[in-house]
This record gives sequence, structure tokens and C-alpha cells, in this order.
Amino acid sequence: MGNRIIMHIDVNSAYLSWEAVWRLQHGGEIDLREIPSVIGGHEESRHGIVLAKSIPAKKIGIQTGEVLWQARSKCPDLTVIHPNYELYMQCSEALMELLRRYSPLLERYSVDECFLDVTGSLGKRPPVDLALEISRRVREELGFTVNIGISYNKLLAKMASELEKPNKVHTIFPREIPEKLWPLPVKELFMVGRRTGPKLHRLNIFTIGQLAKADPRFLTEHFKSFGKMLWRYANGIDDSPVNPWGTVPKGIGNSLTTPYDVDNKREAFLFLLSLTETAASRLRRAGLMARVVSVSIRRKDLSFSSHQRRLFSPTNITEVLFKNIKTLFLEFWGKEPLRHFGVAFSELCNDQFYQVSVFDEERLSRKKALDLSIDGIRGRYGNTSLVRGSFINSGIPPLSGGIMEDYPAMRSQL
Repeated sequence: MGNRIIMHIDVNSAYLSWEAVWRLQHGGEIDLREIPSVIGGHEESRHGIVLAKSIPAKKIGIQTGEVLWQARSKCPDLTVIHPNYELYMQCSEALMELLRRYSPLLERYSVDECFLDVTGSLGKRPPVDLALEISRRVREELGFTVNIGISYNKLLAKMASELEKPNKVHTIFPREIPEKLWPLPVKELFMVGRRTGPKLHRLNIFTIGQLAKADPRFLTEHFKSFGKMLWRYANGIDDSPVNPWGTVPKGIGNSLTTPYDVDNKREAFLFLLSLTETAASRLRRAGLMARVVSVSIRRKDLSFSSHQRRLFSPTNITEVLFKNIKTLFLEFWGKEPLRHFGVAFSELCNDQFYQVSVFDEERLSRKKALDLSIDGIRGRYGNTSLVRGSFINSGIPPLSGGIMEDYPAMRSQL
């Protein structure tokens, strides 16, 4: 493992960069990356949060995740662009296609970052030279910039890519750990979140170096097995391979906040169907089936509830999934006004190997063939080229939900 050369490629301000490039390519005169701008939800639909920000917006103090009215209070002239998830997926695929020219050992981590094992592709070239070439080609051929971290494992490659942005190449090899990794605040270490950081501070551990030099037994006493993992990460220890086949995601789902409070079954069912259509198509595209379906709701008073059930047989058929979702919803909805819906599918399995009842096989095969035909038409002519009649004149979108990360957490990959 110590002889590997692994790169972590991360798109700088991905959503905003991709919007900026698309607009410039289509006659736009202003580069969103050079002005205070953000990608943000629809405030009138109660999706008003910052999803991505430009560097000028960051300098003003605008933060990802804050509501748009707060961002506007910091910058009244802020440019707000609504997200275009279909465009972002196209840009992501273009990046992955370019990177696969350098190595087939590419593992996608999220929509805007991945790991690339170039051990067998380097020849005699220094890794930094290859990274600079990749960075240049992404910039010239695709129009946006990336940060690239280089190391002998995935963990340190990811930490390296975070050192300084944008459009930079960094390394953290074992000999560089004391200089580049250990002086960083402990909160910068991967897997040290908002709760873990303060706990480490109370133990007088403020830097990654202090964590690396702590007694693993002491950390285990306070954090159980998680403490041993933190100690390993602080010392740059990670032997996980770059897996080009990926891993089966734990779940696939969609959710939305409605533009108004929903207080009747008909509209609730339409919103749930809209979410099911999108999530079920992603199941089929990934070649997966679900054994468990779940429904979640958020009420007008912001209280939250969810309900799930295990299916008799795994499926990715929209009609079957929606039938179960309707049943679940009616079991726990008290007819109070709702402002948020979510559907999720879990305990996933490959759709090539599963068992169904001999009595249902022919019927389900016809339904699956119909779903695949619908997916094909929408993929070729657009998502609104074929919609269910129940959505006509309803004011409810026939397909709802943006990009929900289907990629497993890095913790499960390392």
C-alpha cells in the first residue's frame, strides 16, 4: 500500500462553477465566480438556503447552508441562481470521463469529487506533474477548476486537497505529515465533527499532532472504537483501496419542502408520487432494488415523523413502491397540515439476482418493462416529455427532488 500514488480531485465551488461555465458558454457576459453570487433554493417555495457560494461571497461572510435572507443582509446586491441539478450531473459525468483517461481505478466519492489511483499510469513522471496536467486539462477542456491532493492513501490525499483553494495541487506524503498535517486544528481532521471537536478540546487536544501523539488507550476510554480510528487518521493511516466498482449505497431517497401547507390526501399523494418517480428511476439506473421503503413528514409546527416497512420481495417498480408508500403514509398521518415530505429506499440489492413469486413474475416483468421504457423516453426527450395524467393542472411537479447523495460515507470506504 505504501507504494501507491492516489489523487483526490475536488471541484472548486462545484455548483456555482458549473453554472458560471454554462452561462459563459451560452452568451453570458458575467462570470458568477468573480462576483458575490450563490446557488440557492427558491425562497418562495421555502427552499431558501445557500447551496454554493463564490469566493467574493465567501469574503463577505456568506456561508453554505445559511438562509438566503441572511446572505442578502450581508450583501444586498447578491446574485442568487436557482440550482439546475441535471446540468450538474452532466458536468460531473464529463469530469469523470476525462479522469478515466488517466486510470481506470477511479472511485466516485460524491457528485463533485473522486479518488484516482494513478500508480500504474505514472511511468517515470512525478505525480505533481501529472496532477498539474490534469488540472490544466480540466480548466481548458471543461472550463472549471479543481483542487488535487496527492498521497499514498485516500485519507491523506483528501486532506491534501483541502489545504488551500482554489485551483491548487498539494501533497501530504508520510514525511510531510509533521509539517503539513499535524499543525492543523484538530477540527480539520476528517471525521472530527461539531460534537467531537469540543470533546477533544476538553481533553486538551487542539491540533491533529496532539491527537496523533495521544495514547490510543486514552482515546478509546473516551470515544470507544471511534477513538482508535481518530488516532489512526491523525497518524495518516489508511489502507483502503480505490474501488472503481464502488459500493452499494445504503439508501436512495428524495425529499422536498412544499410551497404551501398540504392538508388533504390527494395533494399529499401527488407529492409522494412525484418523489417516488424520481427516486425509483435512480434505483433502476443504478441496477438496484429496495427491500425497505420509508416515508417521512414534517408538520407545520416543524415536528418530524417517519415510518417504514419491509417488503415481501425487493423491487424497483414505481407502482409497487408507491403503493407501499401510500399505505405507510396513511398509517401515521393525523391529517394535520404538512410542509415537508420524504421517501427513501434502503436495504438495497442488485437487480440481477432476486426471487419473486411465480404467480407475480409475469405481471411484475411487464411493469418493470414499462418503467424502463418511461425512463428511456425521459432520458432522451427530457423529464417532462412523459408525465402521469394525475399531475395535469395540479400545480405539482411530476418529478421532484434534487441530487441526494447516493454515495456511501467515506467512513465506510476507508
